[in-house]
Amino acid sequence: MLHTFINNNKVHLVRNNLISTRLYSTSNSVNLENHSEKKDILYGSVEVEIRSGEPAVLLSYEWFASYAAKQLGITVGKCWAPQKPHHNRLTLLKSVHIYKKHRVQYEVRTYFRHMIYERLTESTLKTFLEYIQRNVPEGVSLKVSKKSFMNLPAQLTDHVPSVTLK
Repeated sequence: MLHTFINNNKVHLVRNNLISTRLYSTSNSVNLENHSEKKDILYGSVEVEIRSGEPAVLLSYEWFASYAAKQLGITVGKCWAPQKPHHNRLTLLKSVHIYKKHRVQYEVRTYFRHMIYERLTESTLKTFLEYIQRNVPEGVSLKVSKKSFMNLPAQLTDHVPSVTLK
């Protein structure tokens, strides 16, 4: 299929992966080829872990990320959260000088949520991650773990017998 559009006294012809630009005043054309021959990496699953001090914020962000994934056609797997948050307690003296028996205890609770997305290509994953990372609320951290499919190395394929299904 051939697309033609005119911009700044130039005629642009676009055909699949080939772009040809031609000026009106000259007959020479410049060919630029899109080097998209690199294969897309396939990911079996991608786990997104989010952490925050507020469980309501995590629940809202999980809904947002899952909705965005559904709009992009990404398969949403299991979404879950541990029952208990991680408690970090710090005990200090009330006074900087003495009175060892007068102490105060500070506690920080960290809540977690895990979301698993299945069967993604590299380009879809980059788009999805950029979108959800740009919309992370304040006080929320994001951790992404990817599991990709890879071919067997050549050293191993020689020693593995081929299996045929009947």
